[in-house]
Amino acid sequence: MRARVLAAATAVTLLTTGVPAPAAAVPATTPAALAAPATAPCPRLPAPKVSRPPRPTPPATTPEQAAVGGEALAGTGLVMPPGSPAPPAVTATTWLVADLDTGAVLGACGAHVPGTPASTQKLLLAATMLSRLDPEQVAVATRADLDIEPGSSAVGLLVGGRYSVATLWLGLLLQSGNDAANMLARLGAGSAQAGVAEMNEQARRLGAGQTHAVTPSGLDGPGQFTSAYDLALIARACFADAAFRRYALTERTQIPAQPALKKGGFQIQNENQLIYRYPGALGGKTGFTELARHSYVGAAQRDGRRLVVTLLGAEARPVRGWQQGAQLLDWGFRLPRDASVGRLVEPGERDAEAAQPRQAAAAEPTRTAAPPWRGPAGTALRRIGDGDWRVIVPVAGLLALTVGGVAAVLAARRGRARRRGRRRA
Repeated sequence: MRARVLAAATAVTLLTTGVPAPAAAVPATTPAALAAPATAPCPRLPAPKVSRPPRPTPPATTPEQAAVGGEALAGTGLVMPPGSPAPPAVTATTWLVADLDTGAVLGACGAHVPGTPASTQKLLLAATMLSRLDPEQVAVATRADLDIEPGSSAVGLLVGGRYSVATLWLGLLLQSGNDAANMLARLGAGSAQAGVAEMNEQARRLGAGQTHAVTPSGLDGPGQFTSAYDLALIARACFADAAFRRYALTERTQIPAQPALKKGGFQIQNENQLIYRYPGALGGKTGFTELARHSYVGAAQRDGRRLVVTLLGAEARPVRGWQQGAQLLDWGFRLPRDASVGRLVEPGERDAEAAQPRQAAAAEPTRTAAPPWRGPAGTALRRIGDGDWRVIVPVAGLLALTVGGVAAVLAARRGRARRRGRRRA
């Protein structure tokens, strides 16, 4: 009897626990669509209609790019801390206000919406080349340096003229000289185009993933874009440099005479009206092209707090670009010091995040694949291992019958042995 019970139990065990049943199929997940935060429409001033070239189509913004600095910044509308006063209405299509020291974003309108930078792109040139060039170095201007769009802003450099790097930086930031931009890019990287490549690499390092430079000056070129958020990252890197702060606050300077060319010197003035008219101004950069319209970056300090404003796609009427920046700075200074809707990422932070999955994958232990099972028996075993019940059930039944048969034979032998033993007694 015990043998029969043992056989039955073995069969049940094999049928119920021999091989796990195949797991239920889990549907593959796809990245969720980016959900725009609940924001208000951007407050806009009515602006006059202007003629402009056709706007180029920007590259698609990925959900990951749109959420850099915080999910709240991913939308296209106004985002601001709860309970904050409404920001001023401006003509800028996108803008952002942030704390230069903490990196907190105080408010924004379309922070990651692509726009055209115009001459605010010169800040990326400064963030890339300032630390590379000796301000006392004297260089000779070439004809290629002066190859700029006719009628665009220029310092007035001369082919064969000799200029210090410090003079070129002042010409770049005060007069928005496109000739100075070409020359500085060449001095820093060997050629203007090599300088542009270095600028794009610097943008990537800063985390400005929506910024792509085509010209060192910001003159329009196909595929050239940035965003209000990216401009804030770039401006933060610039204002961290003492030389940049000194150049940006310079009101006027003298472009030296060129005796060898029989040309006299002349004075240039800073075009950024913020430094003359806004208490605590730290400087910044203006920009304009027919395509980009007005762009602006400005920074100021008040009560030990330093804020920066960036804006793109503005019109000069009814309020000029720097004045729109000043109004947004006033609004930012009225907010509490701990106000925030996001943050400016740190230089190198996004590179480190991108490297983490690669490092994790490299750290995964390598597994040696088992040699394949061969022959009919191997095929059956493989199908059992894969959870194929069409093989498991008959094999389990066969095993149960075999075990039961063996147990029955053993039981019969024990019975005969006991009977023989009784006859001998």
